[in-house]
Amino acid sequence: MKHNRRTAVIALGGNTIIREGQEGNIHQQFENTRNTLPGIMELIKQQYRLVITHGNGPQVGNLFLMVESTRDFIPELPLGVCVADTQSQIGYMIQQALQNHLIQHGYQRSVVTLITQIVVDKNDPALRVPKKPIGPIYSEEKAREIEHHYPWNVFGDSERGYRLVVPSPAPVRIVETPVIHSLLERDVIVIAGGGGGIPVVVEDDQTYEGVDVVVEKDLSSCVIAHDIGAELLIILTKVEKVAVNFNTPREKTFTRLHIEDAMSYLEQGQFPSTTMGPKIRAALDFLRSGGEEVIITSARKLKDALAGKTGTHIVKY
Repeated sequence: MKHNRRTAVIALGGNTIIREGQEGNIHQQFENTRNTLPGIMELIKQQYRLVITHGNGPQVGNLFLMVESTRDFIPELPLGVCVADTQSQIGYMIQQALQNHLIQHGYQRSVVTLITQIVVDKNDPALRVPKKPIGPIYSEEKAREIEHHYPWNVFGDSERGYRLVVPSPAPVRIVETPVIHSLLERDVIVIAGGGGGIPVVVEDDQTYEGVDVVVEKDLSSCVIAHDIGAELLIILTKVEKVAVNFNTPREKTFTRLHIEDAMSYLEQGQFPSTTMGPKIRAALDFLRSGGEEVIITSARKLKDALAGKTGTHIVKY
């Protein structure tokens, strides 16, 4: 049954919480999280039902460093468990920061972090094609040493450094969607799908089994938005607006971008697969599956973007 209140999914990038050039200590992460709240509060003031998703790239990279450095005397953690750990860590920061802000402004809404599994197809060919970089940059010697201990590949060169790469299959569905629905019906703000979700496959007996891959956070946010019937998908990133010919003298930014134009620019290679590409693909998938609007902007500009003053608004018409 369609609810009479609008629903939004807002996707926070992992780099929104650990910013470029920062050490990334926990105090900085909390402060950066608090800085995302004005835009989120605007959605709350407008009485949106709200799901918050988030990336975990810097955080899971740091956790992977800890796993690697203690491998000789502490049992290793698989990648899926590392994603679960960062879901709870980052979820806690968002949950506490937002809950405190709500209390200070007289709101009675609850906030909860939901450890979230995302189903991928065990027959997806992408499961056999490592292409998503994870973790820090290594020297060639260190990278080869690490590669020896894990069933993954190393990618890079002597000039830029080396990183582990893992498969990144397409998300199919969120296991906990019925729980998200139930919480939204109770006016709870839900933090879910952190780090793209914990990837699982469905076994022949319909049980779930974790797999050591990662799912693009923006694509899984699109799946969540579709499955809960959201009208609005917001993707926060480092830039205020989407651009073509980015960082060149011919750069052009967009406040409003039609779905067909976005597809054309994507096919032209204007949106790299490591930066804006997944965000545009998520936007197109969301709009094609019934969503009404996608906003891509930075955290500090979200409030203005919601007022139509900035950001890139991707629409069907």
